Amino acid sequence: MKLTQLPETTLSKIKTVRWDRIIEKHEGPEDWASVFRYSEPEFMQIEGRWVLLPVDSSSHDKITVLRTIWSEDSNSVTLFIKDTTYDDDPFFSGFLAVCDRLVEEDFYVSIVYHEWFIIDNTRIFY
Repeated sequence: MKLTQLPETTLSKIKTVRWDRIIEKHEGPEDWASVFRYSEPEFMQIEGRWVLLPVDSSSHDKITVLRTIWSEDSNSVTLFIKDTTYDDDPFFSGFLAVCDRLVEEDFYVSIVYHEWFIIDNTRIFY
C-alpha cells in the first residue's frame, strides 16, 4: 500500500491525527500534517498489516520490528522497534510505537512514537 494510492479524503483524515513523540529529547504532541510536511513517510507491512510510522521511507530498510503486541480487537498495536538509521548502537536505536486503526480503514497510524533503550530481558522472562 502506498500513500499516493489513498484518496485525498483519507489523507486528510490521517493529517488530523495527533501523535505524541519523544525523539532526541524533543517531545510533545504533533499532528500527521507536520510529518507529511517535513518527511516522506510510507506504509510498512508488519505481520501482514499496513502500519504508518512517523519515519522517512528511506529508513525502512534499517528498521527491525523486535516485538508486536496486537490488541484483542485488532484495532491497536504496540511495536518495539530497532532503527539504525542514525545510530547502530542497539542501546540507543530503539523506539516504542503505539498505532491505532483508523475508522473505516484497513491500516494503522502511529499515535505514540518514543525513544526506547533496547534492553534484552529474554533470559529473565522466557
